[in-house]
Amino acid sequence: MRQTLVVRWAVEVFHRELKQITGIEGCQCRLGRSQRNHVGIAMLVWIRLAQVAREAKKTIYALKFGLLDDYMRQQLANPSVSFA
Repeated sequence: MRQTLVVRWAVEVFHRELKQITGIEGCQCRLGRSQRNHVGIAMLVWIRLAQVAREAKKTIYALKFGLLDDYMRQQLANPSVSFA
């Protein structure tokens, strides 16, 4: 019973992360093949992000939302586009 709950929880976590990290629910594909391709690619992205997050000892959320930190710091210090 306990092992079943652990597996179910792992599936729930995977599903939540897949939706929140990859934006899979925003798919506009109509054909079945296109939908399968989209889901497959989203799963591959999630797998890679999970691997990198484990290696970096961060959560998958911290990794995703931190991807542009260095770029944003550089742009705020030295903007490449001026709005004045």
